[in-house]
Amino acid sequence: MNRRRILVLMGGLSAEREVSLVSGRAVADALAAAGHEVKTFDVSRDVGALIAALDEMRPDVVFNALHGRFGEDGCVQGLLELAGVPYTHSGVRASAVAMDKPTTKRVVEQAGLRTPAGRVVARASFRDADPLPRPFVVKPVGEGSTVGVTVVQPGANRAWAEEEWPYGESALVEEYIAGRELTVGIMGENALAVTEIRFRGDMFDYTAKYTPGHADHLVPAPIPRAVYDAAMDAALTAHRTIGCEGISRSDFRWDERRPGADGLSFLEINTQPGFTPLSLVPEQAKHRGIGFPALCEWLVERARCHA
Repeated sequence: MNRRRILVLMGGLSAEREVSLVSGRAVADALAAAGHEVKTFDVSRDVGALIAALDEMRPDVVFNALHGRFGEDGCVQGLLELAGVPYTHSGVRASAVAMDKPTTKRVVEQAGLRTPAGRVVARASFRDADPLPRPFVVKPVGEGSTVGVTVVQPGANRAWAEEEWPYGESALVEEYIAGRELTVGIMGENALAVTEIRFRGDMFDYTAKYTPGHADHLVPAPIPRAVYDAAMDAALTAHRTIGCEGISRSDFRWDERRPGADGLSFLEINTQPGFTPLSLVPEQAKHRGIGFPALCEWLVERARCHA
């Protein structure tokens, strides 16, 4: 192992700040234990402070453990490109495309993946009429970790249309796909495994993701082999089509009432998924015999500028 100076970026400004702090600490601990010189940096709007930290440490690699807006959407990646500092995960373009859900939807559909029927709708129009037949899902255009996602069920009152919406003037509205939640991690050019996530409620929301006891992870997923293989192939297709590098994770719904893999629908891709030993991708890597420290080291070894 080559001992490196590594700056771990974490925290940040998005709604996923607290999750990023946990990811960043776990990564920093693993890399320090492996013998690297590691520092952490809590990213804020003070860009000058980040540049000063880069100048002071002159890291060989930046490990990007940020999640959500400004850290996963190409913004910090662009700054690191300008600074000429190698960094983990995907580059500017892939990060920007993956964070924008409508753009991701169009790109993967062109590659042949099935996604829920939907469209971008102005939030103001929600007060007048439902944008789709119920049940349907309302999503922020550019957030991760199911932040701000709402399932509008038949019979529900219209209070949801009046709720505060701090995610812009429009939203992505999609049909609700009944069924089982599946997720697939990609490591380089290899799909790791399919995990089925069982949870309470209509969707695998922020609370279910990050509150102990609210969800169970079944890896490998107990689903038919044809569906398992189709999910693995679809996740790799999304990763390649969007141009992701390093680690990504794609989420799916599978409607088992439909034959074979016909009920499989792509939901979204995460270019910087949660990175604690208990997160979904590290869990899948462990299933494949790759421990958390080795997974962190693998990303560090492949860090680069993408311009």
